[in-house]
Amino acid sequence: MKVIAADRLDSLADYREVERPLPEPGPGQVRIAVRAVGIGYVDALVALGRYQVKPPLPHVPGSEIAGLVDAVGAEVAGWAPGDRVLAMTVGGFAEQVLAPAAACRRLPDAVDFAAGAALPLNYLTALHGLADRGGLKPGATLLVLGAAGGVGTAAIDVGRALSARVIAAASTPEKRAFVAARGADAVLDTEPAGWRDRLKAALAGAPLDLVFDPVCGPLFEPAFRSLGWGGRHLVIGFVGGPIPALPANLPLMKGAALTGVDVRQFQLFEPAAAAAHLDTLLAWLAAGRIDPAVGPRFAWADHAAALEAAFAGRSLGKPVLIVG
Repeated sequence: MKVIAADRLDSLADYREVERPLPEPGPGQVRIAVRAVGIGYVDALVALGRYQVKPPLPHVPGSEIAGLVDAVGAEVAGWAPGDRVLAMTVGGFAEQVLAPAAACRRLPDAVDFAAGAALPLNYLTALHGLADRGGLKPGATLLVLGAAGGVGTAAIDVGRALSARVIAAASTPEKRAFVAARGADAVLDTEPAGWRDRLKAALAGAPLDLVFDPVCGPLFEPAFRSLGWGGRHLVIGFVGGPIPALPANLPLMKGAALTGVDVRQFQLFEPAAAAAHLDTLLAWLAAGRIDPAVGPRFAWADHAAALEAAFAGRSLGKPVLIVG
């Protein structure tokens, strides 16, 4: 079978197609014929060796896949060859990949493989962040920064599913039109000058309860300063460049909290809760309550461009590599 791999983590151009033996599923595993791989900013960071956890070499990128079960190992119940599946695993840039059966979920027939591959980590991040870390309640007001990207669109979707009022901030007219079409109740630009006044107008007298921030860029402190009493600012990531700092008196004056959201450690330390969230998301997906925003679709031969798109963070929705 073919995989995309690199023996070093210096450049995305180092990744090449190589042949590997077809893996056989062990106990508790399924083998999946991959049809699509979702690609996030963290996937690109890992591929470049810049993430906090370094992968073993040779490295095969990709952790979110959708496809068809083509073999099952011992002690696996409920799965059979031909079943449509999405999964979180390792080494997703491959024609076939192994995944723990416990990490697999059935992909609804009406959902294409690209949408399935775009769902797991972004939507799990959004649901864990908004519900667990942010305590988002129905009727609350949520501000999503970086709203046009994969995790930003997931936060809009999940916020709406949790009956919040969603204000989305995006940097270009194209991105703002995109998030408006995704269902944001109000849309803002990201020009810092006068931004808090424009946010105040969008709030229309309501307090800002929660900020979902995968950017942590120039609007980090202005957004925190705009929180209402008891608000929370969720730190998701740092695609905005240098990591910002916050004066320690601001949380005190507002009774507000700066709260980290790390979906990798959530799955590690709270696996039962993470699995329950994933089940909730699949139920919402089947019912049409959420709709993963698939960004550009890249052919197998364009794998380096796919990783570059995820690293640049300029896509509308989540980049997806199409396999097979």
